[in-house]
Amino acid sequence: MTDPNAIQPSALDQLPDRDPEETAEWQASLDAVAREAGPHRAAYLMRRTLERAEAGGIALPKLLETDYVNTIPTSAEPALPGDPELEARITAWNRWNAAAMVTRGAKHGVGGHIATFASAAWLYETGFNHFFKGKEGDGSGDQLYIQGHASPGIYARAFLDGRLSEQHLDNFRQEAAGNGLPSYPHPRRLPWLWEFPTVSMGLGPLSAIYQARFNRYLTNRGIKDVSASHVWAFLGDGEMDEPESTAALALASREQLDNLTFVINCNLQRLDGPVRANFKIVQELEAQFRGAGWNVIKTLWGTAWDELFALDTTGALVRRLREVPDAQVQTYQTRDAAYIREDFFGKDPALAEMAKLLSDDKILECFHVSRGGHEASKVYAAYKAAVEHKGAPTVILAQTVKGHTLGEGFASKNANHQMKKLSVDEFKAMRDRLDLPIKDSDFVDGVVPYGHPGTDSPEVRYLQERRAALGGPAPARRTHAIPALPAPAEKAFASFDKGSGSQNVATTMAFVRLVKDLVRDKETGKRWVPIVPDEARTFGMESLFPSLGIYSPKGQTYEPVDRDQLMYYKEAENGQILNEGITEAGSMADFIAASTSYATHGEAMIPFYIFYSMFGWQRTADQMWQLGDQLGRGFLVGATAGRTTLTGEGLQHADGHSPVIAATNPAALSYDPAFAYEIAVIVREGLRRMYGEAKPGEDQNVFYYLTVYNEPLPQPAKPQGLGIDEGIVKGLYRFNTAESAGIAVAAGAPRIQLLGSGTAIHWALAAQKLLAEEWGVAADVWSATSWTELRRDALEADAALLRGEDRVPYVRQALQGAEGPVLAVSDYMRQVPDQIAQWVEQDWSSLGADGFGLSDTREAARRHFGVDAESIVVAALAQLARRGEVKATAVKEAREKYGL
Repeated sequence: MTDPNAIQPSALDQLPDRDPEETAEWQASLDAVAREAGPHRAAYLMRRTLERAEAGGIALPKLLETDYVNTIPTSAEPALPGDPELEARITAWNRWNAAAMVTRGAKHGVGGHIATFASAAWLYETGFNHFFKGKEGDGSGDQLYIQGHASPGIYARAFLDGRLSEQHLDNFRQEAAGNGLPSYPHPRRLPWLWEFPTVSMGLGPLSAIYQARFNRYLTNRGIKDVSASHVWAFLGDGEMDEPESTAALALASREQLDNLTFVINCNLQRLDGPVRANFKIVQELEAQFRGAGWNVIKTLWGTAWDELFALDTTGALVRRLREVPDAQVQTYQTRDAAYIREDFFGKDPALAEMAKLLSDDKILECFHVSRGGHEASKVYAAYKAAVEHKGAPTVILAQTVKGHTLGEGFASKNANHQMKKLSVDEFKAMRDRLDLPIKDSDFVDGVVPYGHPGTDSPEVRYLQERRAALGGPAPARRTHAIPALPAPAEKAFASFDKGSGSQNVATTMAFVRLVKDLVRDKETGKRWVPIVPDEARTFGMESLFPSLGIYSPKGQTYEPVDRDQLMYYKEAENGQILNEGITEAGSMADFIAASTSYATHGEAMIPFYIFYSMFGWQRTADQMWQLGDQLGRGFLVGATAGRTTLTGEGLQHADGHSPVIAATNPAALSYDPAFAYEIAVIVREGLRRMYGEAKPGEDQNVFYYLTVYNEPLPQPAKPQGLGIDEGIVKGLYRFNTAESAGIAVAAGAPRIQLLGSGTAIHWALAAQKLLAEEWGVAADVWSATSWTELRRDALEADAALLRGEDRVPYVRQALQGAEGPVLAVSDYMRQVPDQIAQWVEQDWSSLGADGFGLSDTREAARRHFGVDAESIVVAALAQLARRGEVKATAVKEAREKYGL
């Protein structure tokens, strides 16, 4: 295995040696130390020399790994403030109630996790007692990303301080009847407590980085000074295997986010066994974070180990700790002293001699219990060093025992993640271990009791005093009473009503033009947050560079190569655009932070994230679900949408299904506008609903997904008449009839209703003309701006009928009285329009681009999928022929005529 710390000779060969004699003397000295004191002493001196060089500002490659010991030695630890005895009692109550809650819930088969909080209790309690700022003080407080499986411990603390009742605890994971507690941090389910959903592994660390970055963005742009806020992300060592967990480490160090701390609970276990059975996860993570430029603090061993390290005069103990793999460390935690003497100490003569000086109790204390993450003094020292460190984010690698204090049946057992309860005898042993005043008689009918020292007890008073001093309870989510944002001037939206005349304009360009107008609004313009993953020029957004600037905490330290051009590349410390590079996941994390700023910081921001539609929902749908859980608001824009519009790009770029995925998200309002004026109406309505005055019963915590296209076409004027805007918002309106389109049709001609969305409406309009001129069929064309919203309205109407209410789905109302069958078409798979089929009273048929995309011209691709104008004509004639309204031979004639 290659040593990650090794300096390759080839690199040194490139450097001229200006004093070979001096170099030889240094090398000879090193050789002498290695010869006389051993290679380990030589390595120790080299590490200390490198550390001294780094401290003195001498540029050298950093060490990626340090010894398997605490970064902060006991002698350097600051004094632990407060009342350690009371804090220990508070933690004991929280440990008990967390385990009791899950065990009681297990009777109902709802599951839960006990071992995670048991290992991490002091990591949370130390923060709550001394560091985590609440929202009732100045600023926005701290942002806490709680490890999902530790939620019972957070609920237990909220129970102790009076924010939750026993009834709440008994409703853990039982929410349907109300007054229940969600399994994990879910803001949508418990919006007064949880701020950030984290249990979808890997999204917590990614989001925490971009939240810390967005805090800087708000401050640097002058929206709100949140420089006092600190972001804390609590993570599991197994979770760090998720690619999202480490995807943005370089961003955090590059932008010097010293307002961010990762706390990784290194209990060395994931769900089924050791995280790194044959290796050392702490060392691996240290190298990874150091290599990315983070400040790393290792908090591995408790004070019981001080005696052992003091006896280690040869470094044998440190060497042995470094070489023992994690799975063997887990084994030591479950074996007796004799085994540890033989297997750990017996491998080295110096360690064997050391072991003779240690009692069995001492060995068991060190190897079974004493971990840095289980001692408040160790954790406090690490947290204090983290918040005081400047110029880089910090990661704390805290070693713990999974299932700590739960008993021998839990601690470090491979299966403890799946163990959901303790027996009564195990609880009684735990009670004695924690020294809690719970009597045997409190276990009624074998049910473990909750424990509480009393609302006026020293523990509760202390807990509440500490939280008051830190700015109120935590975690807590505040939906600040922020005023509704004023609506932008109507002029920005009305300018699209007249159409584009003879000019061809793609709907992507129409959306960008609308945003350009909206960001100039004096009242709300500064609140727009444009987000783009390195495709601004693709979407025609480069004109925003010089006017809005691209956000960079360093401003622009170089002269841009296109400085002489009107639309030059401008970066600025107060820049408004977040141009993230090629990272859809990072851009979505930006969006989530901005879209929830109204709650996190009491500042409503209006993010719009524009992306290749194929690379949005397909790649980051998990984050869209996270966005809905976190109650985010804003506009997601899938550009270059559709399966046939992105010519030549081929299978992996051809989106024929993003509206299907979007339809699965209850918080997503999905629209497929065909025309520029429709975009204007939808955005105006979105701004009103999410940021303006909500209607009674209307949920503001939604986000919009718009699909827009890169196909330049004439944009028609907005039709005149009542209900057009309502139809656009609800999802369907009649764009024209054959007669209003000026197409001559005979009286009594067969008639069909063509429903199209997005760019497909242009094929429907072409088919309308062909049907009339070549087949004598009258067609009305409808714009289906949202198949999904039509379906949701229909589902609500069905539910209302079951409640005894008389309600007709909007789609049925809109199509009421429309003659003939209905044929729907879109640039997506047929499943998209088929969402509404069961509520359409007329005969229904649909066309779509099912299957994989392919590279070709738009015309050839549409002919391939059978959605072009001629294919629509044939499908329409087939529907009419089945009804006996045209001759059956017309279908065959049309196929031959059009070469289908």
